Amino acid sequence: MRLLLVEDDQALQQELQQQLLLQNYSVDVASDGEIALFQGLEYDYDIAVIDLGLPKIDGTTVVKTLREKGRDFPVLILTARDRWQDKVAGLDAGADDYLTKPFHVEELISRLNALIRRSAGKASTTINNGPYSLDIATSQVLVEQVSVSLSAHEFKVFKYLMLHVGEVVSKTTLTEHIYDQDFDLDSNVIEVFIRRLRKKLDPDGKYNFIETKRGQGYRLINFPI
Repeated sequence: MRLLLVEDDQALQQELQQQLLLQNYSVDVASDGEIALFQGLEYDYDIAVIDLGLPKIDGTTVVKTLREKGRDFPVLILTARDRWQDKVAGLDAGADDYLTKPFHVEELISRLNALIRRSAGKASTTINNGPYSLDIATSQVLVEQVSVSLSAHEFKVFKYLMLHVGEVVSKTTLTEHIYDQDFDLDSNVIEVFIRRLRKKLDPDGKYNFIETKRGQGYRLINFPI
């Protein structure tokens, strides 16, 4: 999942970025509201974490502007302020959840996972599709109840496809959601990950669970319940 982290406290920004990378998020960072607004409008994110107390443009204005411009990815706001009015203002601007500093990183990650599940219409931490099962909380992948080990990027691709099962997803979209904005979007690396997923998750070709749509991208088969 591609995440926008907006935090002007450099120490906290670096700590959160490292922890989120460990959770298989692809993380873009911004240190002020002006950069955050540019990135939020320029790139396609799955979720954002935005501090309210930002230089140049405050976080509430960033969230409100993103919503006004049609950006509908989930937003979790961070605030060091104790006044309930600030939290209400952030939520009214279009944020989906909030955390008050100081907080435990584990709670932040749990809330982010919940927001992503909710935005994808998934209530449980586990996504099931035929013989395949993916647990967002533990990053575990099962095929016919047997655990399969995936690399970090393989997991990101599979997770995105599972969250968009039945939809045709382009290579560009997959690349944008597993790498940061500095990655070469013309790379054919996605083809490599798809080939590895087929080999690891369907070695005998029994399910043919990933369809290639020539000139369009890939589609994960939606197995009947």
